[in-house]
Amino acid sequence: MEGKEKTMQEVNVRVAVRVRPMLPKEKVGGDDMCLKIIPTTKQLILGKDRGFTFDEVLSPKSTQEEVYKLCVENLVKSIFEGYNATVFAYGQTGSGKTYTIGGGNISPVTEDEDGIIPRAVRQMFDTLSIDKSVTYTVKVSYIEIYKEELRDLLELNSDNKPDLHVREDDKGNTVIIGAREVECESLDEVMSLLETGSAARHTGATNMNEHSSRSHSIFTITIGQTWTENDVLASKRKPDDDCDDVENEMNHNMFGKFHFVDLAGSERAHKTGNVGDRFKESVHINSGLLALGNVISALGDPKKKSTHIPYRESKITRLLKDSLGGNAQTLMICCVSPSAANFDESLNALKYANR
Repeated sequence: MEGKEKTMQEVNVRVAVRVRPMLPKEKVGGDDMCLKIIPTTKQLILGKDRGFTFDEVLSPKSTQEEVYKLCVENLVKSIFEGYNATVFAYGQTGSGKTYTIGGGNISPVTEDEDGIIPRAVRQMFDTLSIDKSVTYTVKVSYIEIYKEELRDLLELNSDNKPDLHVREDDKGNTVIIGAREVECESLDEVMSLLETGSAARHTGATNMNEHSSRSHSIFTITIGQTWTENDVLASKRKPDDDCDDVENEMNHNMFGKFHFVDLAGSERAHKTGNVGDRFKESVHINSGLLALGNVISALGDPKKKSTHIPYRESKITRLLKDSLGGNAQTLMICCVSPSAANFDESLNALKYANR
């Protein structure tokens, strides 16, 4: 285990950038591309000379499957080994975040179009069906952070919704008091919860437009495993071995959490014409993104490893404390538009991801 832990630790935080294709209206409007990907390297150039290097750079031609295989497949494997994992989708509104993460509010026409969440859930249930000596539980929760307030997207009856609080339990794990956790038996059940929750998120307090999510959402799948050591020993024993089964029976439990985080649009207020309440939303969104950037930046910098990690600066970093750093793996997918009209926003997103 020690060797495995070491390799997991070395790649704690990874950043991938995905450049979406130009949209038909951008082509018709005569927009130029302001991004160039250097083939066979993990570099891209914004404008004339601003170069960036990331762990993965996914071109406009990259398929949903390529994105998944390169970036997420191994993270899903790791939660069956007892690790926690988190995938963030980050970027301005309209840069392809929701398409990439595969939230429940966009129903893909074909399976090829499926985003990260449906593919990950499918991989999880495929893995569950392989090992019959292990008993699995799959639990799902879905939380929204809007203006630094927590809201449970699975608690549909709004009259008796409990207030949600972030606490640490006696083992030091972060728990959300009052959040509904639903046990699921199948892929369809998980996807239906994702869809219901996403609908609640998009028609809630945030009717800005149907595309722009003004909140961060965290869709969490917790996989529990229980197995008896005796089963494993029995399967390895030769038929003529004489062994007292009762003495060897030991129960084991292991849990792995996977968070899928769809971050609110990162564009600045003047870009969306935000005033009044919309402006306040932007302030909350940006302070949450800043706090998250500070935490990930501190975790990714070997020099800062031993210093204080500022988890308490925002709700999102407090909620994800178990899944950032420690025995966790973090992937940030930064989605950017290649259009020259979005140059400033793409530059900001890339600078953020680059930290």
